[in-house]
Amino acid sequence: MSPGRTHLPSVATCALLPLLVAACTTARTPGAASPAPPSSTPTPAHRTASVTPPELDAEAGETLAGRHPATRGNGAFAYSGGPQGKALVLAVSCQGEGTITVQLPVMASSYRPNCDPGTPAVTYNQLVVPEASKPGTVTVTAPTTTTWSVTVGRTDPTPTDA
Repeated sequence: MSPGRTHLPSVATCALLPLLVAACTTARTPGAASPAPPSSTPTPAHRTASVTPPELDAEAGETLAGRHPATRGNGAFAYSGGPQGKALVLAVSCQGEGTITVQLPVMASSYRPNCDPGTPAVTYNQLVVPEASKPGTVTVTAPTTTTWSVTVGRTDPTPTDA
């Protein structure tokens, strides 16, 4: 765990995957990032300046596999495959009422982070499963009143996840 990462056990989403998963949610302050070109492009009316794709921790060895910019409503994008033995990092930022559904079909998993109508809510999950090295897609189901963005990366599993 890097010095800037704080584990919040009360917000843990350890039920994220039903089998073979060690997942932990942490909170970080979202940074301003230059999003990589998405595979599905939102229209200009569906962008917001307050929700940005969460940053990965390069100093901790997290590497980018995919990123999707701020979008309202439903969306999907692809992320690249990576080396065996790495954990998948799924970082989600959302702003609006209620929850969104984030699905990772290649892992047959999903979770529902809570969004905040004021400040963007950011969650980080580390998934340690054999499928973590495979390329895949992230599918988000969200109301049109909710804005979200996602960053997918890979890292060495933390000692508590391995």
